[in-house]
Amino acid sequence: MSEAIDKPKKKKKGLNSYLILVACLIGVAIITWIVAAFSADVTGATVAQFLSSPVQGFTSAMPVCFFVIVLGGFLEIVSTTGALDTGIAALTRAMKGRELMLIPILMTLLGICGSTYGMCEETVPFYFIIGSAMYAAGFDTLTSAMMVLLGAGAGCIGSTVNPFSVGVAKAALADLGYTVNEGLLLGLGFALLVIAEGSAIAFVMHYAKRVRNNPKASLLSLSERKAAAEEFSGAKDDEEKVLTGRQRGVLVLFAISFIVMIVSFVPWDSFGIDLFTIGGTDKDMSTAWSSLLTGVPLGQWYFNECTTWFLLMGVIIGIVAGFSGDKIVKTFLKGAAGILDIALVIALARAISVLMAATGLDVWLLNSAASLLANVPAPIFAIGSMVVYLLLSFAIPSSSGMATVSMPIMGPLAIQLGLSPEVMVMIYVAAHGLILLFTPTFGVLIAGLQISKIDYSTFLKFITKYLLGLGVVMMVLLTVAMTVL
Repeated sequence: MSEAIDKPKKKKKGLNSYLILVACLIGVAIITWIVAAFSADVTGATVAQFLSSPVQGFTSAMPVCFFVIVLGGFLEIVSTTGALDTGIAALTRAMKGRELMLIPILMTLLGICGSTYGMCEETVPFYFIIGSAMYAAGFDTLTSAMMVLLGAGAGCIGSTVNPFSVGVAKAALADLGYTVNEGLLLGLGFALLVIAEGSAIAFVMHYAKRVRNNPKASLLSLSERKAAAEEFSGAKDDEEKVLTGRQRGVLVLFAISFIVMIVSFVPWDSFGIDLFTIGGTDKDMSTAWSSLLTGVPLGQWYFNECTTWFLLMGVIIGIVAGFSGDKIVKTFLKGAAGILDIALVIALARAISVLMAATGLDVWLLNSAASLLANVPAPIFAIGSMVVYLLLSFAIPSSSGMATVSMPIMGPLAIQLGLSPEVMVMIYVAAHGLILLFTPTFGVLIAGLQISKIDYSTFLKFITKYLLGLGVVMMVLLTVAMTVL
């Protein structure tokens, strides 16, 4: 990518991520006052609510934020060993001439994780890891960032057994006495997965080929390319180096760290697999063999457990690399400090949903939309429902939170109109997954762009047409399903 850095198409300065989020927060506060003027269900945001929402957002997102901070320390220790850069350089040499194949392989793996357990916040470290590998192979960081975002994001759009979206939605309906057809849900989810993941892979590969053949075709500005070069050029510098024995050990432990993370989030119990809960009881799972390190068995971990795991593995990797105790601590703190801004972005993004919940704006939007859709034909209901979820997902980026709040309203409404609750569930899943691919209120997206050194405006310029096309296709598919089923 050096040619692209020397001769950029143009210079530009993107909007600061924090300023974008603050603007969104101010906009929400203004809207609450407008709505409060004609609805008693919404209160205008007070000065105290507005000013304290970022702090409350940090409190709400604390597990995710601390997970990201610890990951920063972990990755700094791995990076300092030189194993990651040298290993990526070795991978690049091994894949010489076949680098494009990394795109469908890695995106498919991320898509499976997204579809089965809703991989989202866990993608943060992959922006750096895949970014380093793809940059060394001659691609820009927009390519690698889209591999991660669209790979996992398309999987979430096509959620099949995702317990945090499909599972919570089904449970919300079950609590009201409604049952859903599991086979139909799985079939609809798989159809959406094939469409979303297949189109995402084709979209990213098309851009990657163009940039690989002509680095000047990159959409990144001069400042973005220079920042990316400073961040990701390490593997290129190590192109001729060979892995030492210690570095090989570090890479093995590094791989194990992420394999365990992925395994830990998959809800094995829902598949009837009790391998990781052996030794535990219904009352006390801390006695299960896989609960040894965190007190919680694999398959039931969340961010606190994963944070504990990466903290431990960071220390172990430092020891294997031959670092002194003092060096491990100082290296970890350097990495944690370096990624603190990413954690703060996530917290600030969460502040927007905190403010909407505090003023009642989120529930008002949902109830108002439901009343408008109460007596409309199936096609209009399907399209209207998807629009409602697109708007609400801006305020509630949590998939489980969205299902909990909305499904007890939208699900019964669909059933009362004689429509399919299964399609209603998938409308929520698809629309929510789509909005998270571009909304600035989704902290992980903004964090990933910052890691990849990409301005939000550049990102929107790149992805808008694709997302509009994907949204139209999904809307047509789900409208037809709602009309026919």
